[in-house]
Amino acid sequence: MSRILEKIIETQDAEETFQLGKDLGQQAKAGQIFCLDGELGVGKTVFTKGFAQGLGISEPVTSPTFTIIQEYQEGRLPLYHFDVYRLSDASELEALGYEEYFFGSGVTLVEWGGLVRELLPPETVFVTIEKNLEKGTGYRKITVKEN
Repeated sequence: MSRILEKIIETQDAEETFQLGKDLGQQAKAGQIFCLDGELGVGKTVFTKGFAQGLGISEPVTSPTFTIIQEYQEGRLPLYHFDVYRLSDASELEALGYEEYFFGSGVTLVEWGGLVRELLPPETVFVTIEKNLEKGTGYRKITVKEN
């Protein structure tokens, strides 16, 4: 029986969200998949930039909203950054050959991964970012769940 580990981190600004991403990137292992969810403008790209830096990637990181996938090869592990927001269903991801990335030698980060949850393996790390304006405009509650 698998045990789900859940950790909640509260950040107060974009720099702290970036740093959390960086910390997770430094710990990431080859073959890991991270599913990143949260509403528009919540800081998914900020988190991803930190994650990339944690892998040793120094080139500019942008959200692949229109290209679906962006590859970064220069870090200690390759980063495959997906944004599946614009896909109509999981079959479109299958047509892109997602398996080569998900089950390759790099680390995969999927923004809006909940939209293709049926394609994600059980060991996927789920990261959910939420804001609460009552706690401030920079506040984020970040939940990290893993098996």
